[in-house]
Amino acid sequence: MDEKATSPNSIVKKYMYWSMGAGFIPIPFLDFAAVMGVQLKMLSTLAKHYGVAFSENRGKEIVAALVGAALPGSVAGSAVGSAVKMIPVAGTIIGGVSVPLLAGATTFAVGRVFIQHFETGGTFLDFDVDKMKNHFQQEFEKGKVEADAANPETVAAPQP
Repeated sequence: MDEKATSPNSIVKKYMYWSMGAGFIPIPFLDFAAVMGVQLKMLSTLAKHYGVAFSENRGKEIVAALVGAALPGSVAGSAVGSAVKMIPVAGTIIGGVSVPLLAGATTFAVGRVFIQHFETGGTFLDFDVDKMKNHFQQEFEKGKVEADAANPETVAAPQP
């Protein structure tokens, strides 16, 4: 599919589903690595859509700073959710519920923040995390609703 013909919001939704799927990975902390990979792929796709040069290293820095600074309680809870997956059966169930929802919500928020940034002529080089924290938190709240409403069949088998 031609990413230029796809709307930016559709791109974000697609990667939100993929990150939720990555959140179901039963191996602790591998789920986080997979979600970060999905988020970086989304940023690459959005950058291409807007004709902006993609920087993987800068993308990692920005995502880590946004999520870490704006949502420390949620991130800590998600890390616990990921670690809980080490407990046989019950841990997988508990972690398998919390991590995918957080992954979806953060991916949604990251995508929406970058859409706004790119639409105002921004690049990876001039992204100001401090100026975007409040917007990220607002989009994260919307992302929680979007992720919660996601159809489990769609999350389990998103279309590429």
